[in-house]
Amino acid sequence: MDIIAKLAEELSIKQSQIEAAVGLIDEGNTIPFIARYRKEVTGSLDDEQLRALSERLTYLRNLEKRKEEVRAAIVEQGKMTEEIDSALSAAEILAEVEDIYRPFKQKRKTRASQARERGLAPLAELIMAQEDSYSPTIEETAETFVNEEKGVKDAKSAIAGALDIIAEDISDNADYRKEIRALTYEYGFLSSKAAKEESSVYDMYYDYNEKLSLVPSHRVLAINRGEKEEFLKASIDISADIILNYLSRAVITNVKSPAYGKLLFAVSDSYFRLIAPSIEREIRSDLFDTASEGAIKLFSQNLKGLLMQAPIKDKTVLGLDPGYRTGCKLAVVDKTGKVLDTAVIYPTKPQERKEEAAKVVKRLIKKYGVDVISIGNGTASKESEIFISDVLRELGGDTKYIITSEAGASVYSASKLGAEEFPDFDVTQRSAVSIARRIQDALAELVKIDPKSIGVGQYQHDMKEARLDEALSGVVEDCVNAVGVDVNTASYSLLEHIAGINATAAKNIVKYREENGEFTNRAQILKVPKIGAKAYQQCAGFLRVPGSTEILDNTGIHPESYKIAKKIITKFGYTAEDVKNFRLKGLEKTVDIYGFAKVAEELEAGEPTVRDIVKELEKPGRDIRESLPMPELRSDILDMNDLQVGMVLDGVVRNVIDFGAFVDIGVHQDGLVHISEICQKYIKHPSEALSVGDRVRVKVKTIDKNKGRIGLTMKGI
Repeated sequence: MDIIAKLAEELSIKQSQIEAAVGLIDEGNTIPFIARYRKEVTGSLDDEQLRALSERLTYLRNLEKRKEEVRAAIVEQGKMTEEIDSALSAAEILAEVEDIYRPFKQKRKTRASQARERGLAPLAELIMAQEDSYSPTIEETAETFVNEEKGVKDAKSAIAGALDIIAEDISDNADYRKEIRALTYEYGFLSSKAAKEESSVYDMYYDYNEKLSLVPSHRVLAINRGEKEEFLKASIDISADIILNYLSRAVITNVKSPAYGKLLFAVSDSYFRLIAPSIEREIRSDLFDTASEGAIKLFSQNLKGLLMQAPIKDKTVLGLDPGYRTGCKLAVVDKTGKVLDTAVIYPTKPQERKEEAAKVVKRLIKKYGVDVISIGNGTASKESEIFISDVLRELGGDTKYIITSEAGASVYSASKLGAEEFPDFDVTQRSAVSIARRIQDALAELVKIDPKSIGVGQYQHDMKEARLDEALSGVVEDCVNAVGVDVNTASYSLLEHIAGINATAAKNIVKYREENGEFTNRAQILKVPKIGAKAYQQCAGFLRVPGSTEILDNTGIHPESYKIAKKIITKFGYTAEDVKNFRLKGLEKTVDIYGFAKVAEELEAGEPTVRDIVKELEKPGRDIRESLPMPELRSDILDMNDLQVGMVLDGVVRNVIDFGAFVDIGVHQDGLVHISEICQKYIKHPSEALSVGDRVRVKVKTIDKNKGRIGLTMKGI
């Protein structure tokens, strides 16, 4: 297989781009570095394209490796033919390779292998010859194979053994299996029944039947989970006649032969006993893998939206972790995220000391000039929101509040990292700090938490953990590098996601600045243990040094391009001081008029690099998240009882799933916008129109107070 050509075809990318990207990956370059600083080489492939390419490259290389292993094993047995060799070369998935290898595998003891040991293979060959007539008859010939010592008692058992051999040979035929798999996908159904007489969240699957080709991913995952929890029994159903008709035509070449009836039996036995169970396992596994990949992709998109939320900068925040019996934990953090104060209040049941709690909150707001109160959306969130809303109304100041997802806060609080960061705090105090900080900089705070615990996926605990971890780690890496980090303030948990920096190097950076003071320039990073020339090349452009005397150290411009950047500054009549004081805001327009291609040619640089340099020079130290919509701050509360059908509200997308999106509209329960209610035109998936963190305008369509469900629409507003 020509892997480069295959990748180009599958990904709709030019072969030259694929070759360049594969070369860079094989040289040990990271995806963020290639995407950002090797655009000329790859033709500006972005991080998503490069990750897809890298994953598929790994699969195809493993496929080729497996082909060679199988080829060598068959050659060793002396059974390689041109036909088998061609079939192996043409195989495009691992399942096809395994089908080809099936007849040559060392098998455990089977009915067919026992029949072969009893010497019945010649009888099987005689039956498969499908002659017009047999003299002596098959039954008479079978008599000659009777051998009490070998366990062949009579002609009937000899024929049965021969048919077992034929049935296994049919089952081992790669072409038959490939066609049966395709027929099952085309005509089969995924079915599920109740495994126990008990109502559950899986009620809708207690009598479920849907064509395999139409089953959406979230149903596959739901059924798998229901089966795992023993509420469901699932199966793949297909009319056996479809398969038996195909197999009969493929195997039986002479319907007038006396062997016809026996072969019909062997075909039926092969399918029901051997082929159908394994094909069902394979297809169920394929369905799960496909559904998982879809869910992982969606989880990744949601995670990216959450991590890339616009930070609420330069605000003092009071984090509130709601609770009943143990009270609500408070933590005040300053504009840099430093903890100023903590407290515990009891505004909710069972203690309900509201007056005392209000005094504490008012004192903290006044003492530290709290701008925003971040309320976790977990247990007792609604009561806490009502309480805070009343307090702010009494104060009458400018302080606002925001409901913040607290998913993963408890995981962080109980983690080794949480204990290292706040050794003197209990777990609930750490949660309050996390809830406060995540609105100041969601990215910096959420990287401390296992992405699976952040709660923006569906069925994530049912997926292959290694594959999910790999995909989500890639998203975190892309987000962290897209934003960049201040090398003098970033935690090691943030630094370890920078391209080229592992956990050890990240800790070494923190240790170095603790021992030697702040970094004064980028080049100083090379003095950190475990960061050599290659690691520095990968990470340098993503690390910012705001206090450096070299202004370019506080930009996304890579040190290898500093000379080009300085030539651009000089060429258009500016100085380093102009860059430092943000005086180059019209540079992009000026260069555009002059001609980016012309500048690139004159400076012997790539045009994409020149464009990126100009953007950075216009706004050194820029945060790309600042261009995104800001989170919604509130001063008053909306209750579910206040809702009315037809009411139009502003909301924020909290989660995107296969069948719609959940939107926070300011009441305790998020509303659901079904996929059919997102937009006027047809869309295959909600992610085509919505992302986590999007600000949207919605209309209340249905309200079910008993079940706490709100149906929303975005159409006709």
